[in-house]
Amino acid sequence: MPVTAARLTYRKPHPGDVQRLFAIFGDPQTNLFNPAGPMTSLAEAQRLLNRWLEQWATQGYGWWAIARREAPQHIIGFGGIAPLNYLTERRVNLGYRFAVEAWGQGYATEVGRDALVLAFDTLGLPQVFGLVRPDHAASIRVLEKIGMQRFGLLDDVPGKAPSLVMRVCHPTTARS
Repeated sequence: MPVTAARLTYRKPHPGDVQRLFAIFGDPQTNLFNPAGPMTSLAEAQRLLNRWLEQWATQGYGWWAIARREAPQHIIGFGGIAPLNYLTERRVNLGYRFAVEAWGQGYATEVGRDALVLAFDTLGLPQVFGLVRPDHAASIRVLEKIGMQRFGLLDDVPGKAPSLVMRVCHPTTARS
């Protein structure tokens, strides 16, 4: 069942989203800061979508398919929170990827805030992390705007500067 926020709607991805996922994740522009580069095949998109659907089935949450409220059938991006293994631990990581048409409109900040509401108010998680390339100034600003602070570094791309690990703690945890 879709959830409607201020300007966006969020829903669990479904198998029919594979083409749109590939269009967004296969676009070189949406991968400017992705060391792996754009997806190169529909099969790769299908594997990612299958992983997301498995996370939804086992965790009860995961990345959302995101649309504008006034056009709920047109997916403009994918994002939210999902478990990810790094820094020797399984962590809940916030992420997003939007089609170029959706850039510069504050949607990443909105998704980030809504994902933190889910993480803290609904799921009661103690903290949420974000990974960002050190030269991706726009995403760093988004993560800082939603309350994340630098937590550490992750040397995840051979021969490149390490990624920044950002973190925000549950508001009640942060005060104690």
